[in-house]
Amino acid sequence: MPGNGPKSRTEQQIIEAAWCYFHDDMSQAAIAERLGLSRSTVVNYLAQARAKGYVRVSLQPEVFRERKLAEEVKQKYGLADVLVVPGLPDDPEATLLRVARAAAELLPDLLGPGDRLGVSWGETVFHISTEVEEIAMPDLDIVQLVGSRATPLGFAAETCSANLAMKFSANCINLHAPLLLDSPELAALLRQEPVIAAQLDAIRTCNKVLFAAGSVGPDSHVLRSGVVGLETLERYRAKGAAAVICGRFIDAEGQPIPGEIDDRIMGTTVAEMRGKDLGLLATSGADKTAATRAAIRGGFTTHLVTCCDIARGLLTDD
Repeated sequence: MPGNGPKSRTEQQIIEAAWCYFHDDMSQAAIAERLGLSRSTVVNYLAQARAKGYVRVSLQPEVFRERKLAEEVKQKYGLADVLVVPGLPDDPEATLLRVARAAAELLPDLLGPGDRLGVSWGETVFHISTEVEEIAMPDLDIVQLVGSRATPLGFAAETCSANLAMKFSANCINLHAPLLLDSPELAALLRQEPVIAAQLDAIRTCNKVLFAAGSVGPDSHVLRSGVVGLETLERYRAKGAAAVICGRFIDAEGQPIPGEIDDRIMGTTVAEMRGKDLGLLATSGADKTAATRAAIRGGFTTHLVTCCDIARGLLTDD
């Protein structure tokens, strides 16, 4: 700290510049004008003020907790990028919307000309599709990854893909088939129809995907939407199911769990979801921690947008 003796003119200007910048919130240009100095001299004086200990810049740990969590998750799982948003413990819906908005802000920067983006379904993906900014993206295809299903929850797969295609002025390739058919035989016949076959080929050629990982608990989306009943869900859980991706069950390591609905589903497969240039997973709620971990371990995820609860859970042992 400066002593109590006489100060040189330069020392006085360093102190004055630091006061104006850090206390009075003046710009460097305004300080330069006030003191009759060049802007580069002001920048140098501010650096000297820090070096001399006249100014101490501190970071509020609470503010930067999410960034630290994100970096730790990124390093632990070898992901390309992780974004952690602060949650609202008493308002899970608001937290989900925060995650969706963050993913919506990130998504355009991850897409480019020639990309074919596969889009799954569910509440989180739906909110991303409504929150994303309108940005015309040339030569972009948006592809519906799973068939349609009428549910009381809304958030139909075709709505998610259509919303994104409209926001990006992109070509939309919908899958004009139900998500789940009554029998494997009927599903096999439908896959042979030329229109459906072409749409399934488009799914296979997606180089990027946007998806959510569903839980397998009693409040899971796959149960509430009627894709499976409680007894069927319990059978998958008994086999080690930890998550649901595009209607397909996977275990804690992200490996597929074959079961009674697989041959009846119209849409992408577990194998087709792996190893993409981009696998953007958006997920919210502590109950999704195991599902998120499985989706990462299975090789479906390159980029993760999530809440603090899940991030902290991912850093603990299973």
